[in-house]
Order: sequence, then C-alpha cells, then structure tokens
Amino acid sequence: MEKHFQFPLQILCLCLLILAATACGSSKKNTQEQEDLSEEPTVQAPLFNADSAYAYVARQVEFGPRVPNTQAHRNCGNYLEAQLKKFGAKVYSQEAELMAYDGTLLKARNLIGVYNPDTRKRVLLCAHWDTRPYADEGEEEKHHTPIDGANDGASGVGVLLEIARQIQLQAPTIGIDIVFFDAEDYGTPDFYDGPRKPDTWCLGSQYWGRIPHVPDYKARFGILLDMVGGKGATFYYEGYSRRTANQAMQKIWKAAHRRGYDNFFIQSAGGEVTDDHIYVNQFRQIPCVDIIDFNPHTDTGFNPNWHTVNDNMEHIDKATLQAVGQTVMDVIYNEK
Repeated sequence: MEKHFQFPLQILCLCLLILAATACGSSKKNTQEQEDLSEEPTVQAPLFNADSAYAYVARQVEFGPRVPNTQAHRNCGNYLEAQLKKFGAKVYSQEAELMAYDGTLLKARNLIGVYNPDTRKRVLLCAHWDTRPYADEGEEEKHHTPIDGANDGASGVGVLLEIARQIQLQAPTIGIDIVFFDAEDYGTPDFYDGPRKPDTWCLGSQYWGRIPHVPDYKARFGILLDMVGGKGATFYYEGYSRRTANQAMQKIWKAAHRRGYDNFFIQSAGGEVTDDHIYVNQFRQIPCVDIIDFNPHTDTGFNPNWHTVNDNMEHIDKATLQAVGQTVMDVIYNEK
C-alpha cells in the first residue's frame, strides 16, 4: 500500500533547496574523487631496463664527439636511424643545412621514430643527439676540445632508445613520436669575439618546429630529456616548462614520486633553461616538459661536468637512467 505525505508549501520548497544543494555538493565531490582517481595509474607499464639504456649511451660515446660535419656524427646518426627501425618505428630522417653562430653551415639531421601513426592521440618524446664542439666550461686550454657528451646528449637518447625497444614489445594505446634533435649544442661560446646573434642554440628543434616531419603535427604534450644520466642528478621544475606545460609536469613528477623517485624528482622550482622544449612550444604550440638535471649548488645551475671534458661514461649512473626511464614509461602507458 502506498503512503502519500503532504508538506506545507514553505517546507516543501525548503526541502527541495536543501536537496538541490546536497546534490550539487555530492556531484562536485564525486567529480573531484574521479579526477583524483584518474591520476592513479591504471596500467602496469613495462619495466625499464637501465642496463640496456646504459649500453645505448656507451655505444653513442664510442663513436666519439657527435659534432655536426664530422664522421663520428654521421656514423652515430646512421646507428640511431637503424636502431629506431630495428625497434619497429616508422622513421623519418630530416636533413637540413643550418647556419651556426659564426656562419658555419652545419649538415644537421633530425631523426624521428613514429609509433601508431594513425591515431591523433599522441605524445612527443625528445632529446638532442649532437654534442658540444667546445669544452668551454672547463680549463681554458681545452675550450676548443669537443666533449664526449655522455650525459649532455647521449643519456637522453639512450633512455629513449630503451623506451623504443619496450614499445616494440608492448605498445601503449596512444601514438608515440620519438625525436632526436640535432645541432642543439652548437650555440655561441663565450670566447667568440664576433657579432652575437639570437637563437644560436637548439637549431634542429627550431627547424623541426617550423617544418615538422608530417604537416600540422600535433601532440597532447611533449617530454624532453636532457642530462638525465648523471650521478646524483636532481630534476626540479624547470621554469619555462612550469609556465607553459605545468599540467603535464605535475603528472610526470607525481608518477616519479609514486615510484619512490622523490630523491631525483624534486617538487621545487629550478632555473629556466634555453632548450629544445621552448621551440617545440613556440613553433608547434605543444606544451613540453624539460626533464633536466639542475644543481642549485653550482654557479651554472648544472652539474660540474657540464660542457667539460669530464662529461664521459665515468659519470653516468644507471640509477638515474632507471628513475627517468621508468617514470616516462609510467606516464605514456597510462595516457588515455
């Protein structure tokens, strides 16, 4: 038997208002809970292999300094292209002559490995593969000596090669584009006496930003890896990334902390760096996060081996490669 309750009109209106307010509050709370839950990983990413990444770093260093217009540079470029193809990527070799700060024409080569090319849901992973032609942050007598670039160059590429190998074995649901930028480290040295030009660093990413490997290239966000293999590395919130790609940055640092890598990924502001991520954002409007070693205790803000002849394999740490590689994999395998 149904029961019918009758309320005075004033009480009925009051009850309806309370019910509506409660419902709105509940909806907001539920939405917040869903957002919080969505940040938790739902996919177990493959395990990153730091030994493998370390071997890819060492192999690059074996070619010698990868300075544009040298045989070592050409040989390493061929190796990187072959590795991407070996790991199942559709590969683009983007060649261009780029003018350096002093008028030198650099025979540059951006290498792009594409996975799941037909989907529009994409994430960009990138690093530079060239090395500095000058050890101009070390002793003056070695300022014109090219560096090995084990950390500044090879480490980011080594991590991405290992990620490419893992993608071939188990692909994420989204599209991944791995870009190795060239001519990043040929910027104007302090000892140069000629006229100063703007934007002499990151020439390869500037070129790719204006002329991407496919027309109108877009990605949800990008992750740039630079100097991600040094012993005792710490990755702070890089300034430009924080202003232009903060949402993606927070996602990355939270993923790192869930893995227990909080001693590497520091949730504090670091410096602002001129790097490839700036031109990815400026020319392609892609928010791009720079994961880059920042040392608040040095005058340069970088580790003491930066742009010196000491940037060699002796100072590469598998633990750092592991922390960065696994974090990036956790992010891309949980991107919906």
